[in-house]
Amino acid sequence: RNGAAMIESLIPAAIRPQLKGLRLMARRAASDGIGQHVSRNRGDGLEFSQYRTYAPGDEPRRIDWKLFARSDRYFVRESERDSALTVWLMIDASASMNQADEAAPEFSKLDVAKILAASIIELALQQGDRFGLISIANGRVDLMPAAGGTRQRDRCEVALRKLKADGGWPDETTLRPVWERIHADHMAVLLSDDFDDAAVRLVERLAAARREVLSVQLLSGDEREFRFRGNRRFVDPESGAEVLSDGVAAREKYLRDFAEARAVLARRFAACGARHVEAMIDRPLILPLQALFGRREELA
Repeated sequence: RNGAAMIESLIPAAIRPQLKGLRLMARRAASDGIGQHVSRNRGDGLEFSQYRTYAPGDEPRRIDWKLFARSDRYFVRESERDSALTVWLMIDASASMNQADEAAPEFSKLDVAKILAASIIELALQQGDRFGLISIANGRVDLMPAAGGTRQRDRCEVALRKLKADGGWPDETTLRPVWERIHADHMAVLLSDDFDDAAVRLVERLAAARREVLSVQLLSGDEREFRFRGNRRFVDPESGAEVLSDGVAAREKYLRDFAEARAVLARRFAACGARHVEAMIDRPLILPLQALFGRREELA
């Protein structure tokens, strides 16, 4: 199969058409050295700028056929677009990302992270942006350098397919390539359940260095609602620690503690200036993408 068909299989058919209304846009002004630049380039498919006469080599899909019907001449729609971004997809593939709902055990947090990463890559590809992939699993960091185009999209697709959830987060020394690769004018998107505080500190450190950082926290429906009944043994997949509990008796306290933990996390991200959304793996996956990329943000 060709690359387009391969990546499409990672993006559900229900999501793909909804991506057309989304746009990657850095929040900070160019004076910060981050994100959107003041200079503008002619591009395809973004803010409409003007018509020009068709020239050999132009893509037929850019011809305005309604204008042709009125004038009997071929005109191409030109757009203005912001200078290209470099977008890094940082994927938490530690063992806790194997978590799935009991009602759908075949669909894990990591599976959702792959879908969201592929969707963001598709947005970057449509905009002519560069994109790279950083996976964090089993105490190590694997990095695919940023580039643009369909071949880069295909390389990322292959890497996403191979990614397995295992182990825990690496130490600060192992994370050094992240600091070296993510520059001041880049955007970084972390896809994680944020259960390891090291993941949160990673976002805080990047944001403190004035990087544009987006956090997508992946949570299951079981975690959100504590749907468990009867006696249960809960096991931390990374530390092996166990807790024995009665599901019904523990539910009230769990929901209270979990709500507070989510609120604390949201405050930490707000304090460091990182954009943060939750992605529930049992709800429509377009929702976190719309929350982050559904409208053009005003420059600071």
